[in-house]
Amino acid sequence: MPAKTMDELVSLCKRRGFIFQGSEIYGGMQGAYDYGPLGVELKNNIKAAWWRSMVYERDDVEGLDAAIIQNKHVYKYSGHEDTFTDPMVDCHECKSRLRADHMKDIKVCDNCGSTNVTEPRDFNLMFKTNVGPMVDEESYTYLRPETAQGIFTNFKNVVDSTSRTLPFGIAQIGKSFRNEITPRNFIFRVREFEQMELEFFCKPGEDEKWHDFWVNTRKQWWLDQGLTEENIQFEYVTGDDLSHYSKSTVDILYKFPHGFEELEGVANRTDYDLGSHTKAQDEFDITAKVKKNEHSTTKLAMRDLEANKWDVPFCIEPSAGLDRGLLAIITEAYTEEELPNGTSRTVLKLKPHLAPIKVAIMPLKKNKPEIVALAKELKNKLQKLGLGRILYENTGNVGKGYRRHDEVGTPICVTVDFDSIEQEGAPVTVRDRDTMEQIVVPAADLPAYVVNYFINQD
Repeated sequence: MPAKTMDELVSLCKRRGFIFQGSEIYGGMQGAYDYGPLGVELKNNIKAAWWRSMVYERDDVEGLDAAIIQNKHVYKYSGHEDTFTDPMVDCHECKSRLRADHMKDIKVCDNCGSTNVTEPRDFNLMFKTNVGPMVDEESYTYLRPETAQGIFTNFKNVVDSTSRTLPFGIAQIGKSFRNEITPRNFIFRVREFEQMELEFFCKPGEDEKWHDFWVNTRKQWWLDQGLTEENIQFEYVTGDDLSHYSKSTVDILYKFPHGFEELEGVANRTDYDLGSHTKAQDEFDITAKVKKNEHSTTKLAMRDLEANKWDVPFCIEPSAGLDRGLLAIITEAYTEEELPNGTSRTVLKLKPHLAPIKVAIMPLKKNKPEIVALAKELKNKLQKLGLGRILYENTGNVGKGYRRHDEVGTPICVTVDFDSIEQEGAPVTVRDRDTMEQIVVPAADLPAYVVNYFINQD
């Protein structure tokens, strides 16, 4: 059963080195978190799984890593300067700041009930910064609030360098920044986060077909990472809730400890983005309402050979928050089990390809040189397989080692004992995390056993 409360997850994440409060020694900083030794491994494994699925396993997607700081005109024509705001209300009594569109009554504070509140005011969610030695109105730009704009501004560069034809996509993973007024629910809503975004370009008229395709494809990917059907829902965004660029959006929701919330959005952005950033807009039949672009130097269009004309492609965008994804995966994997002997254990039943530690090698006696030497030799052999992190666990207490690795999601523990150095074939004990079953494997066969395990488990 997934974790029931956020407190369970916060405790586990700090205790075992997944996630720490940012700047904790100075009292912390709201909406900022640091990923510890195991958290960074899990995060990297999720990114690798996404990249493998999006880029390596498809023949119609290219990768990109665009700069975080971009020309300020990017955000002028993307619409962010005009629309990337939240209406905020301040309470003079309890000093809280609330989003007006989330309040029951904008004239009454949800926290203290006071009517001594301000009128709603727009608050810009972008972090503003200055570039260069002078600080003035001409030197400003923003930390990017999403990774998508770097894809749109590099559209022609990718097309020219790869000779891509429609349909095709450009994938990117990277940091984004939003000045969230009320960061909350651990790493669910933060000010600095990572996004995994695909911009998939297609011909006008084929957008609805591709939108449906990506909604279903993305849901299946989350299921492949260990989430379950009963904890996933679709929300079809309509009316005023649609973003200014969207023709239609489907949000994939996950049942976090605080309820169903957005895990990933799949938006049909039409020709808004390339249409906004292209020069010579009047030469194209742009369907979206775009601001007249007076600064772009490049036409962002592709030739339709059948119709013998140039079109601005439509775009389907599956956009997922990596931090939210990690939180969902840990929530789903968190399990408390009652054991037959009357004790209990906490285990993270992570998919093996996501586990921060793939195999833990544990010598039964840390002061027995022959056992330690064999354990280190096996650790080095397994590390060379390229599966991920292999940990040499030299605590000298196998029982506690098992419990620790259950709690951090290590799929396999290998114990090297006296039989390993005394008997022919150097047998070692291999323990499975989920079943707790143990089998004996000759040391020489261990690498093949581990490889087969990971191939068959995923």
